[in-house]
Amino acid sequence: MQVYVELALLENFCMDFTLLYCAKLVSKNTAGRRRVAIASALGACFAVAFPLFGLKGFPAAAVKILSGLAICLAAGKFRSVKSYLKFTALFLAFSAVLAGALIGIFSLAGIAYAEGGGFILSSVPVGIPLFGALCLAGVARAVKNKFAKRGKAEVSCKIFLGDKKVDLPAFYDSGNKVYYRGEPVTVIPEASAKKLVRTKGIKQEVKIHTVAGSKVIKVFTADRIEVDDGQKISTFYKVKIGVSAAELNCAVLHPDISED
Repeated sequence: MQVYVELALLENFCMDFTLLYCAKLVSKNTAGRRRVAIASALGACFAVAFPLFGLKGFPAAAVKILSGLAICLAAGKFRSVKSYLKFTALFLAFSAVLAGALIGIFSLAGIAYAEGGGFILSSVPVGIPLFGALCLAGVARAVKNKFAKRGKAEVSCKIFLGDKKVDLPAFYDSGNKVYYRGEPVTVIPEASAKKLVRTKGIKQEVKIHTVAGSKVIKVFTADRIEVDDGQKISTFYKVKIGVSAAELNCAVLHPDISED
């Protein structure tokens, strides 16, 4: 079977991204999509290069296991060994289930495939449509959330940092495009921020653009935010908070907060 390097890289990237992102969602890992994409790219490069090593038996199995552990470590954010093991176990479980399902489907359908070195190569790309389905599911979820937020924009929220807490009215603002290193930033009044942290000691900053021009605001990380829309309470962990010196009487929630 002839395999093109470009197609193999794309196929393995899509497959790894889908499996890693599913593990991220189920384990409720806070890693962003960019981190998952970088880990998927590393996994794709390894999968394509691995057959060139010519390893067999135990050495091949050991290298494959180590590569899986490495890309899981690169894909997630872990506060403990337990959270890393949970993420990795989910990734390996999804991989095993998918591999078994594909072999069964290929055998029943009479589709040619080759299995070697721990990787399955077939004449039919599988990772690409799976990645496409994942993207469509993400778009559908974003659209659903956007319409839901339009139905009731005003909510209330509680922001926690250590043993401190502030209560604020809030709303989701589709115009809030503030990100800090790829993570969405929710903006709150400076007076509220001072109840949680010493704002003068904050070193993280981000530049924002408004109708009045550009300015720099300080950014810190809250332990969690609880958003109450009157029907349910949604909890988001390790949320980036921007400190606004402008006159605000509420929190401006980033529309992507629930995605990260």
